[in-house]
Amino acid sequence: MSPGRTLRVEADGGSRGNPGPAGYGAVVLQGSAVLAERAASIGRATNNVAEYRGLIAGLEAAAEIDPEATLDVRMDSKLVVEQMSGRWKVKHPDMRPLASQASDLVRRFPKVNFTWIPRAKNVMADRLANEAMDAAAAGRGWTPSTPQVPDPEPVEDSESGLEKGDAEFWVEPTPSAPVKAGERPPGWMAPSGSPTRTLLLRHGQTSHSVRRLFSGSSDPMLSPEGRDQARAAAKRLLEVQFDVVVSSPRRRAVTTAEQLGREVVVDDRFRETDFGDWEGRSFAEVRDQWPDEMDAWLADPTVAPPGGESFAETEQRVRAGLDDLRARYVGGTVVIVSHVTPIKTLVRLALEAPPSALYRLHLDLCSLSTVDWYADGPAVLRGFNAT
Repeated sequence: MSPGRTLRVEADGGSRGNPGPAGYGAVVLQGSAVLAERAASIGRATNNVAEYRGLIAGLEAAAEIDPEATLDVRMDSKLVVEQMSGRWKVKHPDMRPLASQASDLVRRFPKVNFTWIPRAKNVMADRLANEAMDAAAAGRGWTPSTPQVPDPEPVEDSESGLEKGDAEFWVEPTPSAPVKAGERPPGWMAPSGSPTRTLLLRHGQTSHSVRRLFSGSSDPMLSPEGRDQARAAAKRLLEVQFDVVVSSPRRRAVTTAEQLGREVVVDDRFRETDFGDWEGRSFAEVRDQWPDEMDAWLADPTVAPPGGESFAETEQRVRAGLDDLRARYVGGTVVIVSHVTPIKTLVRLALEAPPSALYRLHLDLCSLSTVDWYADGPAVLRGFNAT
């Protein structure tokens, strides 16, 4: 063992269907040296379950190598990183035992840091997870493809005098991972395959939107102008080929969606954030009556209005709804009729922007935004707030 050294754990998991055939991958590194790889198929499961299983495998591998090491855990799952960092609650019953198991492993180490990274920077763990799922689909088990590298001896750098074996001081450049056929590398190169396109349509005007009132769980109807806006949006979409219309259950969204002349699939995950005690009140009223609570809400996406829902909770359900649509309509086009927060959240996720970006985006009534979601790389925002 090398007391005081830092190991990096990169973990990922995936499901082809969400839920569907799933697998995980994890790698333990020191600098650029791969010390261990772990991957396995876990049968039918969700993305989140697979991601937690990947984390657990990575932590177990790191404990076998050096239980005295400081760990730098990196994952592209915002949910797992936020929950393991203690900023988000673990609410789903399937996640609780996995989060508990991971927490027990974390406590074995002197220090563990969790960091969210974009998917494009988690290529090794993602590759392992896909290899495990591919192997299971072919009826065989996964075997490591990368040779295991022994614990490196410190190597003195001739210029700095620092030791490459000491990750606290030496930062080893990570070489670009090779890109397999069909995978999208980061940068300007064109993605492969057909994306799932989402047309994100905000509902038309209501009495609450005219008066600029908090309107989440409350359910005002469209105003006459709001109906005109919805008809205008439907006319604009006449020439667009789409596979399905999905709507929030709120009347203002469903009525807007119905103008498209297609059967409407209602999905509760795309409803507006529940603003609790602030429903039906203006910003100024809330600022006057709940000044401290509003300051906390504006500063932290995990803070909810009294009796309401946080933006972080909204993101969890919106992300789950998106994952299901992407799995069902691969290469297709989906119209999602929703509200300000869910649409902004989808745009923010597409841009890999921080939660604070929600306050930097403006959506007009009945505006249309377009996002292409590629299976092998980052999403592309093709249009925003078109009216």
